[in-house]
Amino acid sequence: MTALDLARIQFGFTISFHIIFPAITIGLASYLAVLEACWLKTRKPVYNDLYHFWLKIFAVNFGMGVVSGLVMSYEFGTNWSRFSDYAGSVTGPLLTYEVLTAFFLEAGFLGVMLFGRHKVGEGLHFFSTVMVALGTLISTTWIIASNSWMQTPQGYTLADGRLIPMDWLSVIFNPSFPYRLVHMSIAAFLSTALIVGAAAAWHLLRGNDNAAVRKMLSMAMWMMLIVAPIQAFVGDLHGLNTLHHQPAKLAAIEGHWENTGSDGTPLILFGWPDMEREATLYSVEVPRLGSLILTHSWDGKIPALKEFPKADRPNSTVVFWTFRLMVGLGFAMIALGLWSAWLRWRGELFTSRPFLNVALVMGPMGIVSILAGWITTEMGRQPWVVYGLMRTADGVSRHSVLELSISLVLFVLIYFAVFGAGIGYLIRLMRIGPVLNEPREVDAGGPGQGRHAMRPMSAVTESADALDPSRSS
Repeated sequence: MTALDLARIQFGFTISFHIIFPAITIGLASYLAVLEACWLKTRKPVYNDLYHFWLKIFAVNFGMGVVSGLVMSYEFGTNWSRFSDYAGSVTGPLLTYEVLTAFFLEAGFLGVMLFGRHKVGEGLHFFSTVMVALGTLISTTWIIASNSWMQTPQGYTLADGRLIPMDWLSVIFNPSFPYRLVHMSIAAFLSTALIVGAAAAWHLLRGNDNAAVRKMLSMAMWMMLIVAPIQAFVGDLHGLNTLHHQPAKLAAIEGHWENTGSDGTPLILFGWPDMEREATLYSVEVPRLGSLILTHSWDGKIPALKEFPKADRPNSTVVFWTFRLMVGLGFAMIALGLWSAWLRWRGELFTSRPFLNVALVMGPMGIVSILAGWITTEMGRQPWVVYGLMRTADGVSRHSVLELSISLVLFVLIYFAVFGAGIGYLIRLMRIGPVLNEPREVDAGGPGQGRHAMRPMSAVTESADALDPSRSS
C-alpha cells in the first residue's frame, strides 16, 4: 500500500467509529425530549422511567462521541495538511461555527439536563433537554454543510492556490446540502429507533414484560412505520441530485458502463462490477427500471462510466454493493414497520416471538446502513477530495508508509480497546432495562456527590463491574 492508501484507511477507520456515536446522540437527544414532553403532559410514570433509563445511555454515548470526534480535527492537520492548506478557508470556519453554536449550546445545557432534575424547575429542565436535542441537530447541520460543500462546491474563488469563500450562503446551502442533511438526520432517528426497539425486544423475549418495555417497542415501531417510507422518498430526491451534480458517482453506484441503443437504462439488481474489464459481470437486470427510478422516465439515460476518463472513475466494485446494502436495509426497515402495524392491529405486537427476534437482529442495522451510506458517498466522490477541484492524492500530507503504518496500527488497537469497552458497557446498561417507579434520591451536589456534574459519564451511577451478571446473561 502507498502512503495515500494508508492515510485514507486511517481516516476511514476513525470516522467509522466516530459516526456511530453522534448518530445515536442525535436520535436519543430527540427521543429524550419527546419522553419528557409526554411525561409533563400526561404525568404517566412510564415516560419518566424511560427518560431516566435512556438518559444514562445517552450520557455514556455522548462522552464517547466527543472523544472520538477530537481525533478527526487533528487528522486534517497531520494527514491531510495540503487539503487543509488548499480548502481550509472554507472548511475551517464551518467547523468553527459548529463549536461556537452547537457544541457551546450542548455544553451549556447538558449539565442541567443530566444533573439538574431536582435542582431546577420542570420547565427549565425540559427546556435544557430540548436545547441539547437542538444542539445535536445544529451540529449535524454544520458538519453536513462542510462535507456537502466538498461534494458540490460553490461560493468560492481561487486565489494564490487556495480556495477563498466569497458567498457564505452559497457555501453552506450548496446543491447537495438540503438532501444530505435531511437524509442523515432521518437515518439517525431510524438507527436510534431500531436500537430502542431491539432493547425492548430483548427484554420481552426473556419475559421482562412491563409497561416501560412495551412503550419502548411501541414508540420505536411507530417511528419505523411512519419515518422509514419518508426516508425512501428523501433518498430518491438525493439520487436525482447526485445524477445532476455527480454523474460519475451514480454511474459507479449502478455499475452502468455504457449506453447502447435507444432503450432505457436497465436496473442491475446484482452483479460484480469489474474495474479492469470495464463491465459488470454476472448481472441480474430489470429492463428500463433504472430509467424509471433514476430519471423518472421510461426512456431516460444516465451517464455511463466509460464516458469518464479512467482516472476520474470511482471504485464501482465497492460502492455498487455498499449502496445496495444501505437500500436493502432501508426496505427491511419499511417491512419491519408494516409488520409491526399488522401485529398491533391483531393485538400481538408484544407477544410475537418471530417478530421480536427480527426486531432484535435489526437493532444494529441502522448503524450498518449509515456506515454503508457513508462509504458510498465518500468513495463515490473519489478520486476527488473537493469534487472537480482537488484530487485526494494531492491533499495528503508527505508522510512515509512506515509512519502511517505505525499510527494506523496504534489507532486500531486503541480504538478497539477503548470504544469496544464503551460499546460493551452501553449494551450492558441496555440489558438492565428500565426500572418502574425507580426511587431517586435528591442529593445536594458538590464534590464527591453521585450526581456532581464532573463529566457526562458521571451521570451513570452503575459501574461496569457492578452490573448484575445474572441480568445480562
